[in-house]
Amino acid sequence: MRFQDKVAIVTGAGQGIGESYARALAAEGARVVVAELNEAQGERVAKEIGDAALFVKVDVADPESTEAMAAAVMAEFGRVDHLVNNAAIFHSMRRDGLTTVPLDYLNRFLQVNMLGALHCTRAVVPHMTEGGSIVNQSSTAAWIGGGYYGLAKAGINSLTASLAAELGGRNIRVNGIAPGPTDTEATRSIVPKEYQEQMTNSLAIKRMGTPEDLAPTVLFLLSDEARWLTGQVVSVDGGQVVRL
Repeated sequence: MRFQDKVAIVTGAGQGIGESYARALAAEGARVVVAELNEAQGERVAKEIGDAALFVKVDVADPESTEAMAAAVMAEFGRVDHLVNNAAIFHSMRRDGLTTVPLDYLNRFLQVNMLGALHCTRAVVPHMTEGGSIVNQSSTAAWIGGGYYGLAKAGINSLTASLAAELGGRNIRVNGIAPGPTDTEATRSIVPKEYQEQMTNSLAIKRMGTPEDLAPTVLFLLSDEARWLTGQVVSVDGGQVVRL
């Protein structure tokens, strides 16, 4: 198993894509920290994974909360090897444009979807083992004019490159994954069915992705198989970007 006895934190792991990442890591031998703001969802996932999982409540937009998360992980496991910065606001997205979205909402959105990854990284990196790895959740929206969601994810891409350059001296690798249209409960709740069909038709592979389509790439990026790969954002999108 690639992650036997390693400790991996996955933020936003209480449902959807993050849950898929947490389950995939546990299946490969990792001790998984289900880091989630929603207690019911986080506890459910940790319970279903079993003894290999620990639920920790965290608000990634709050630096004090992320510091408490890191402290809880160290108290339980004594080490951190991997971090997946997946947490995001998506299901409650407004439909405003960049020039009309209320600033209080935009600020909270960017705190979670962009700065949350930085807060978690700052909290975890002092405890991370040499040779550790980080994967940041981006999106193809960063490249295709995706409004303020795209703005946040473009920031994630820049953050990934900057952190890779900064942390390489400690042999800590930082990469990103940019999913295309993915079929999750959150997507179904805010994207009209007809637009889901339009997105599917725009792909080279004519179906929306699933969380399980994404997890293998994340595990590869975290693993020693990618030991000389850092600062990259891998698009896993069914051919969305190449069809633009």
